[in-house]
Amino acid sequence: MTISDPIADMLTRIRNAVMARHDSVLVPASRMKLSIARILKREGFIVDYEVLKGKPHRVIKLHLKYDDKNQPILSGLERVSKPGLRIYVGREEISRVYGGLGIAIISTSNGVMTGQQAWRQGIGGELLCYVW
Repeated sequence: MTISDPIADMLTRIRNAVMARHDSVLVPASRMKLSIARILKREGFIVDYEVLKGKPHRVIKLHLKYDDKNQPILSGLERVSKPGLRIYVGREEISRVYGGLGIAIISTSNGVMTGQQAWRQGIGGELLCYVW
């Protein structure tokens, strides 16, 4: 089965796993998804990730993060740019998410990075998603 929006599929799998309080979630692997997982780990939204060799394809196993009261650290994910409507932002159009508590993930010419990193480097790109 072909997925028309693999990034939205990844975000939905993470959202569903967090709501069900799972420890981890499996996502089909790609370079873009691996870059997003790397950012989520660096920003502290997930504990870790690993790439597993599956029979037909590789998968990414994301280990989700919860606080001491079993409340998820990752409270929201929103896909912004979709295959039917791409959203591009310049340096001056990069917005703060939840007053700085969340992050924007942007695909730039220098790779996938957070909105704050793109703003510091003075570049824009495709606004993939918001995470808070």
